[in-house]
Amino acid sequence: MNTKTCPKCGTTWINDQHYWATGKEGDPHDLAGLVCNNLGDDTCINPCKGSTSGVTWAKRANKLNEDFPTDKTKSQI
Repeated sequence: MNTKTCPKCGTTWINDQHYWATGKEGDPHDLAGLVCNNLGDDTCINPCKGSTSGVTWAKRANKLNEDFPTDKTKSQI
């Protein structure tokens, strides 16, 4: 078994598969969009660093806005 831990964010890779701190299997493109592209540096070990094909904070915010649109009538009261 091959394990690596990113010195920048502490994420774990087991046999080249990323796992979240919860132990759930992760997607390295999501990790890139949520962590590495914003906080990563030269020590980041994510091979997908720089990828924009996964989840990002902007995509999450847009989804929340779609699912829970602002009720303009309430905000004007």
